[in-house]
Amino acid sequence: MADQGSAAGEQTVFPVVGVVGGGQLARMMQPAAVALGVRLRVLATGPEESAAQVVGDVQIGEATDGAALRAVADGAAALTLDHEQVPTELLRALAADGVAVRPGPDALEHAQDKLLLRRRLDGLGVPGPRWAAVADEEELAAFGELVGWPVVLKTPRGGYDGKGVRVVASPEQARDWFARAAGAPLLAEERVAFTRELAVMVARSPMGQAAAWPVVETVQVDGVCREVLAPAPGLDADLAALATETALRIAGELGVTGVMAMEAFETADGRVLVNELAMRPHNSGHWTIEGAVTSQFEQHLRAVLDLPLGAVTPRAPWTVMVNVLGGEHPDLFRSYLHVMAHDPAVKVHLYGKQVRPGRKVGHVTAWGEDLEEVRARARHAADFITGTIDG
Repeated sequence: MADQGSAAGEQTVFPVVGVVGGGQLARMMQPAAVALGVRLRVLATGPEESAAQVVGDVQIGEATDGAALRAVADGAAALTLDHEQVPTELLRALAADGVAVRPGPDALEHAQDKLLLRRRLDGLGVPGPRWAAVADEEELAAFGELVGWPVVLKTPRGGYDGKGVRVVASPEQARDWFARAAGAPLLAEERVAFTRELAVMVARSPMGQAAAWPVVETVQVDGVCREVLAPAPGLDADLAALATETALRIAGELGVTGVMAMEAFETADGRVLVNELAMRPHNSGHWTIEGAVTSQFEQHLRAVLDLPLGAVTPRAPWTVMVNVLGGEHPDLFRSYLHVMAHDPAVKVHLYGKQVRPGRKVGHVTAWGEDLEEVRARARHAADFITGTIDG
């Protein structure tokens, strides 16, 4: 017997989600959208971008172009982001015209402006590194004398993957940054003596439902995430609960819709200090594609469409994600034969990006019962793809 829709000659119409940005995050939303029956419409800067290679509905334009944003949002159930570098005034104009912008501009601006974020977190009583807005060498010198050298200096807007971050041992080492800033303040933070870096991925929907995956440990090399261990090994249960509660509280207070990442420092005296936020799917959540019942990409789509959120339960005791960074070999496909034969259970995700040294071009994921064995498997696959090892 045909279903009612077929009998009536009708087809169920599933929603369209507009995505600003054509990078790997939008690309990894596509399989989740296919499974949900949701269509993505992506605003990419060119047909060669990561998501533009796999999404059928692609519009070419810049995220700073109001007309391009309106075109992507036209008829979409929600407009979301692959990256945060979208002018909030343009998003506010869209929201004023009834577009469901998620995350909304009032929340997003805290991920765009680190000084604004620091002020807001202080107002909420959320622990973080000591910090100051410094407009010149004299103000930096005063802060350095207060907290001790070296200090971490950040550009308030636009930094990622170690860009826009510098550790300085004297005000003179920041002279060129102050010259470029032309009087605009930079963010100075104390250099925290942390034991490791943690990340908490949470999701929140317009109806106020929220969910959090287990706290993970992130391993950074030269300011770039190299590995994610899920869950964070040996993390005290009370500290894990505190980190999770903090992330959920921040998401609620800022009115976040969608997935949010909270990056933090764990200190030897048992504190969790919030470092930065990202209001979109995040590198520290890639492990969830295979490692959790609901991936961060499916969860993000559920949240922005105000659907009930999915279970965040891990599928295995341990999951390890290792980023594939550009190395000596531009032809990454050549490595599949060895990697897949060596470990048929490891999962490889490549982003369709041109290989450049140090650039994130993919990631691999492994899971299982023994952390060290899982970690070794994931590392081997990533190292072979990049050319660090050849067997």
